[in-house]
Amino acid sequence: MNVIWGGMLLAGITYGILTGRVDAVSEAVLSSAKEGVSLCVTMFGVMALWSGLMEIANDAGLIQAIARRIRPVMRFLFPRIPKDHPALESIATNSVANVLGLGSASTVYGLKAMEALKELEEERRNASPGSAMPRGTASDEMCTFLILNISSLQIIPINIIA
Repeated sequence: MNVIWGGMLLAGITYGILTGRVDAVSEAVLSSAKEGVSLCVTMFGVMALWSGLMEIANDAGLIQAIARRIRPVMRFLFPRIPKDHPALESIATNSVANVLGLGSASTVYGLKAMEALKELEEERRNASPGSAMPRGTASDEMCTFLILNISSLQIIPINIIA
C-alpha cells in the first residue's frame, strides 16, 4: 500500500513539474497539510470531551450501574468470561457508549476490552493449553465483541464535529 501511495504522490509531483505547475503542487501540499492539522486538533478536542465525560460517569458509578443492568445480556453473549472479569466491564462500557452515540469515547473502552480478552485467552492457554485458541487467533469472545461493536445501535446520535 505504501508503494501505491508513494507512486501516486511521485506521479502527481512529476506531472506538476513537467507541466510547469509546481506552484499549484506546492499550494495543494500546504493546503492539505493545514487541513490535516485542523482535523487532528478538532478530533483531539472532541475525543478529550467525550472521554472525559465517560471518565466522570465512570467515577460517579453511572457506568457500573448500567453495566449491572445489562449484565444478563453480557452473560448470555459471553458465557465463557468469568463473572467478575474486567473484560465484562470494558465491554459493557463500550456498549453503553456506543448506544449513546459516543463513538469516540467508546474506542478507549473497546481497546481495553480487547486487551482484557487477550489476557484472558493467555490465562486459558497457560492453565490448559488444549482448551485455548492458538497464538495469533482471535477467541470466540473477541469475535463476538467485534461483531457487537461493529453493529452497535445508536439510540442518541451525538455528533459534534463541525
